[in-house]
Amino acid sequence: MRRKHFPYVSVYDVGVNIDAGREQGNGRREAAVVTTVAFAVEDATPHGIAAAVARLITSGDLAPGDRLPTVRELAADLGVSPATVSHAWQALSGVGLIISRGRSGSFVMASPRKWLPPRYQGLAGQLEATRLDLSTGAPDPALLPALETALSRVSTRAGTNSYLDQPVIPELEAVLRETWPYPVDAVTVVDGALDAISRALELTVRFGDRVVVEDPGFPPIFDLLEHFGAVRIPVGLDENGMRPDLLEAALVQRPTVIVLQPRAQNPTGRSLTVERSKELAAVIRRSHHASDAIVIEDDHSGAITTAPDVSLGSSIPEQVLHIRSFSKSHGPDLRIAAIGGPAELVDQLVARRILGPGWTSRMLQVMLHDLLTDAASVSEVNDARHVYRARQRRLSEALAAHGLDLAPADGINTWMPVADERTAIVQLSAAGIRVAVGTPFQSGQQGGFVRVTAGLVRDDFDSVAESLASASRA
Repeated sequence: MRRKHFPYVSVYDVGVNIDAGREQGNGRREAAVVTTVAFAVEDATPHGIAAAVARLITSGDLAPGDRLPTVRELAADLGVSPATVSHAWQALSGVGLIISRGRSGSFVMASPRKWLPPRYQGLAGQLEATRLDLSTGAPDPALLPALETALSRVSTRAGTNSYLDQPVIPELEAVLRETWPYPVDAVTVVDGALDAISRALELTVRFGDRVVVEDPGFPPIFDLLEHFGAVRIPVGLDENGMRPDLLEAALVQRPTVIVLQPRAQNPTGRSLTVERSKELAAVIRRSHHASDAIVIEDDHSGAITTAPDVSLGSSIPEQVLHIRSFSKSHGPDLRIAAIGGPAELVDQLVARRILGPGWTSRMLQVMLHDLLTDAASVSEVNDARHVYRARQRRLSEALAAHGLDLAPADGINTWMPVADERTAIVQLSAAGIRVAVGTPFQSGQQGGFVRVTAGLVRDDFDSVAESLASASRA
């Protein structure tokens, strides 16, 4: 294979200031980019070319806005067909690393959607269509309960008697208390799980406080903690959730709050056992440094998990704020979550909301109450739970057949090890599959995983598993 031989040179080694490059140095910088890209390619296949460019972007050797070599230019340098380079560019475009501007050429993509918090940007990917998007962490729309009956029972007028009415309609509060995992002093509803977590942190965290988090964990929680100026203490997991020995070691740092997901943990899909929840509660209770720490539990997928209802509140109710969200099971756009715990904390949360949104729409509360009590809706959610479990199991079996042993996870997500995150993302994109890069979910050691929304794999399990297993080894 013919290939030009270039001494490796970073685009920054040519001494061209990026801003100055917009004037007289633009040509020099583009020439340096051509040299850098051509020399970095070790495997002149579509996947090899795409992986090499992805590494240059990740390392910063290629910066946002850099113009890439043309398809024909790079094909000539590498001694391959233009179609080979074109396929590589398509794969990079599919995962949002580059963008094509027609005759102007292809460019390294700038960070998308600046209005998103930092780690959300890492999860967001691109809006372009793909054959199978397993990056979302969202439920299958086809498995959400139908809303027609619930909508028909909502009043045709959005009225309320007083701005000082109770924030939760009595019939919904009664259902929530009946189904809560432990007796609770007070319960209210807010606008989704993240709203609940944010308000709970606002009550319990001050600038500089230390907060225990799961590692890996949910990136928006990390963003929230940075917003509040808190210091994260990552604690690792095993197949049963947060490890008691690591939590005990972390409590020596005197955290004020512990945040965990008791079921279908995002991203791993692991759920606490009842025994593990008791172990964790015992560790907290006997700690000399954090015996009064508040535990914030995010039970975001409870209705569609197969694990039993579990909470540390069964052992230490005075220290637990338990959050129950209905987005994954009943619909993300309902924007309702319940939060329950000590009256002192819940009352403060309600009082603060009175000075903001006031309450969660009572029309939506009526709908949620109907969905939680209507026999047909309850049956639909139960069916969804079994479908998700079956999909997790079938994908796990198919992955094992292709040499990747991965136990079925709970809920809709699974955490897949990969040899190289960026390479796996690019290779899967070339196959028409999008997954979420693992780095934003991690606090400690970076890389080595991707999150796969296995609950969205409806069929063709063998083909999807073959692509995933191949990407995990790439």
